[in-house]
Amino acid sequence: MSQYGTEPVSGTEPVYGTEPLYGTESSTVDIGSAGDGGTSDQVKDQVREKAQVAQDKARGALGQARGRLSDQVDQRSTEAGERIAGTASDVRSIADELRSQGKDGPASLAEQVAGQADRLGDYLKGASGDRILRDVEDFARRQPMLVAAGGLMLGFAASRFMKASSSRRYEYDHSYGLRST
Repeated sequence: MSQYGTEPVSGTEPVYGTEPLYGTESSTVDIGSAGDGGTSDQVKDQVREKAQVAQDKARGALGQARGRLSDQVDQRSTEAGERIAGTASDVRSIADELRSQGKDGPASLAEQVAGQADRLGDYLKGASGDRILRDVEDFARRQPMLVAAGGLMLGFAASRFMKASSSRRYEYDHSYGLRST
Protein backbone atom coordinates (compact mmCIF):
# COMPACT_ATOMS: atom_id res chain seq x y z
CA MET A 1 0.00 0.00 0.00
CA SER A 2 1.27 3.45 -0.79
CA GLN A 3 1.84 6.16 1.73
CA TYR A 4 -1.45 7.84 0.76
CA GLY A 5 -3.70 4.76 0.70
CA THR A 6 -4.36 4.82 -3.03
CA GLU A 7 -3.47 1.17 -3.71
CA PRO A 8 -6.34 -1.33 -3.82
CA VAL A 9 -6.73 -3.72 -0.92
CA SER A 10 -6.10 -7.30 -2.10
CA GLY A 11 -9.25 -9.30 -2.83
CA THR A 12 -11.57 -6.31 -2.88
CA GLU A 13 -12.47 -3.55 -5.23
CA PRO A 14 -10.18 -0.52 -5.31
CA VAL A 15 -10.74 1.81 -2.37
CA TYR A 16 -9.10 5.20 -2.65
CA GLY A 17 -8.45 7.74 0.08
CA THR A 18 -9.92 5.69 2.90
CA GLU A 19 -7.09 6.01 5.35
CA PRO A 20 -8.14 8.27 8.19
CA LEU A 21 -6.65 11.72 8.35
CA TYR A 22 -5.00 12.52 11.69
CA GLY A 23 -5.64 8.96 12.84
CA THR A 24 -9.41 9.17 13.40
CA GLU A 25 -12.09 7.29 11.52
CA SER A 26 -14.51 10.21 11.66
CA SER A 27 -12.25 12.47 9.65
CA THR A 28 -11.84 10.37 6.50
CA VAL A 29 -12.41 12.02 3.17
CA ASP A 30 -13.72 9.87 0.33
CA ILE A 31 -12.53 11.53 -2.87
CA GLY A 32 -14.17 9.02 -5.20
CA SER A 33 -12.66 7.36 -8.23
CA ALA A 34 -9.91 8.93 -10.28
CA GLY A 35 -12.06 9.90 -13.26
CA ASP A 36 -15.02 11.28 -11.29
CA GLY A 37 -15.73 14.94 -12.05
CA GLY A 38 -17.76 15.34 -8.85
CA THR A 39 -14.89 14.78 -6.44
CA SER A 40 -14.58 18.46 -5.65
CA ASP A 41 -18.32 18.58 -4.95
CA GLN A 42 -18.01 15.59 -2.63
CA VAL A 43 -15.13 17.22 -0.79
CA LYS A 44 -17.05 20.49 -0.50
CA ASP A 45 -20.08 18.65 0.85
CA GLN A 46 -17.97 16.85 3.43
CA VAL A 47 -16.29 20.08 4.47
CA ARG A 48 -19.73 21.71 4.82
CA GLU A 49 -20.89 18.80 6.97
CA LYS A 50 -17.84 19.08 9.22
CA ALA A 51 -18.32 22.84 9.50
CA GLN A 52 -21.98 22.31 10.44
CA VAL A 53 -20.98 19.80 13.13
CA ALA A 54 -18.44 22.30 14.51
CA GLN A 55 -21.06 25.08 14.54
CA ASP A 56 -23.53 22.82 16.32
CA LYS A 57 -20.93 21.94 18.96
CA ALA A 58 -20.07 25.63 19.43
CA ARG A 59 -23.75 26.51 19.82
CA GLY A 60 -24.14 23.72 22.36
CA ALA A 61 -21.14 24.93 24.35
CA LEU A 62 -22.45 28.50 24.24
CA GLY A 63 -25.85 27.33 25.43
CA GLN A 64 -24.28 25.40 28.30
CA ALA A 65 -22.17 28.40 29.33
CA ARG A 66 -25.20 30.69 29.23
CA GLY A 67 -27.16 28.17 31.28
CA ARG A 68 -24.43 28.01 33.92
CA LEU A 69 -24.22 31.81 34.00
CA SER A 70 -27.99 32.06 34.36
CA ASP A 71 -27.96 29.54 37.22
CA GLN A 72 -25.20 31.47 39.00
CA VAL A 73 -27.00 34.79 38.53
CA ASP A 74 -30.23 33.24 39.80
CA GLN A 75 -28.57 31.82 42.91
CA ARG A 76 -26.55 34.94 43.72
CA SER A 77 -29.43 37.31 43.04
CA THR A 78 -31.69 35.37 45.39
CA GLU A 79 -29.06 35.60 48.13
CA ALA A 80 -28.56 39.32 47.46
CA GLY A 81 -32.33 39.88 47.48
CA GLU A 82 -32.60 38.25 50.92
CA ARG A 83 -29.78 40.42 52.27
CA ILE A 84 -31.33 43.57 50.82
CA ALA A 85 -34.72 42.68 52.32
CA GLY A 86 -33.01 42.29 55.71
CA THR A 87 -31.33 45.66 55.30
CA ALA A 88 -34.67 47.23 54.36
CA SER A 89 -36.12 45.88 57.58
CA ASP A 90 -33.25 47.44 59.52
CA VAL A 91 -33.79 50.79 57.79
CA ARG A 92 -37.50 50.64 58.71
CA SER A 93 -36.50 50.09 62.34
CA ILE A 94 -34.29 53.15 62.11
CA ALA A 95 -37.19 55.12 60.60
CA ASP A 96 -39.44 54.07 63.50
CA GLU A 97 -36.79 55.16 65.99
CA LEU A 98 -36.42 58.52 64.24
CA ARG A 99 -40.19 59.04 64.34
CA SER A 100 -40.25 58.26 68.06
CA GLN A 101 -37.63 61.01 68.50
CA GLY A 102 -39.83 63.43 66.56
CA LYS A 103 -37.60 63.54 63.46
CA ASP A 104 -40.25 62.99 60.81
CA GLY A 105 -38.21 64.31 57.83
CA PRO A 106 -35.32 61.83 58.15
CA ALA A 107 -37.80 59.09 59.12
CA SER A 108 -39.78 59.67 55.93
CA LEU A 109 -36.60 59.55 53.88
CA ALA A 110 -35.56 56.31 55.59
CA GLU A 111 -39.01 54.84 54.85
CA GLN A 112 -38.64 55.71 51.16
CA VAL A 113 -35.20 54.11 51.05
CA ALA A 114 -36.57 51.00 52.78
CA GLY A 115 -39.45 50.82 50.29
CA GLN A 116 -37.07 51.00 47.32
CA ALA A 117 -34.81 48.41 48.94
CA ASP A 118 -37.81 46.11 49.43
CA ARG A 119 -38.76 46.47 45.75
CA LEU A 120 -35.22 45.66 44.67
CA GLY A 121 -35.00 42.72 47.08
CA ASP A 122 -38.31 41.31 45.85
CA TYR A 123 -37.18 41.69 42.23
CA LEU A 124 -33.88 39.92 42.90
CA LYS A 125 -35.55 37.11 44.84
CA GLY A 126 -38.35 36.59 42.34
CA ALA A 127 -36.65 37.06 38.97
CA SER A 128 -34.95 34.20 37.16
CA GLY A 129 -31.33 34.47 36.09
CA ASP A 130 -32.40 34.72 32.46
CA ARG A 131 -34.75 37.62 33.21
CA ILE A 132 -32.06 39.50 35.14
CA LEU A 133 -29.53 39.01 32.34
CA ARG A 134 -32.11 40.17 29.78
CA ASP A 135 -32.95 43.24 31.87
CA VAL A 136 -29.26 44.12 32.25
CA GLU A 137 -28.72 43.73 28.50
CA ASP A 138 -31.76 45.92 27.77
CA PHE A 139 -30.55 48.59 30.18
CA ALA A 140 -27.09 48.53 28.60
CA ARG A 141 -28.65 49.00 25.16
CA ARG A 142 -30.80 51.91 26.34
CA GLN A 143 -28.07 53.64 28.39
CA PRO A 144 -24.67 52.70 26.89
CA MET A 145 -22.93 55.84 28.14
CA LEU A 146 -24.11 55.24 31.68
CA VAL A 147 -22.86 51.65 31.55
CA ALA A 148 -19.51 52.80 30.14
CA ALA A 149 -19.19 55.44 32.87
CA GLY A 150 -20.03 52.82 35.50
CA GLY A 151 -17.40 50.51 34.07
CA LEU A 152 -14.82 53.30 34.17
CA MET A 153 -15.65 54.08 37.79
CA LEU A 154 -15.42 50.40 38.77
CA GLY A 155 -12.10 50.08 36.96
CA PHE A 156 -10.74 53.19 38.63
CA ALA A 157 -11.88 51.97 42.07
CA ALA A 158 -10.31 48.55 41.44
CA SER A 159 -7.02 50.12 40.38
CA ARG A 160 -6.96 52.32 43.49
CA PHE A 161 -7.67 49.30 45.66
CA MET A 162 -4.88 47.32 44.00
CA LYS A 163 -2.44 50.20 44.38
CA ALA A 164 -3.33 50.69 48.06
CA SER A 165 -2.98 47.00 48.88
CA SER A 166 0.29 46.85 46.95
CA SER A 167 1.83 49.74 48.90
CA ARG A 168 0.73 48.20 52.21
CA ARG A 169 2.25 44.89 51.21
CA TYR A 170 5.46 46.69 50.17
CA GLU A 171 5.64 48.53 53.51
CA TYR A 172 5.01 45.28 55.41
CA ASP A 173 7.81 43.50 53.57
CA HIS A 174 10.32 46.28 54.29
CA SER A 175 9.37 46.64 57.95
CA TYR A 176 10.27 42.98 58.53
CA GLY A 177 13.33 43.02 56.30
CA LEU A 178 11.74 40.80 53.65
CA ARG A 179 12.72 41.21 50.03
CA SER A 180 9.97 41.70 47.49
CA THR A 181 10.29 39.62 44.37
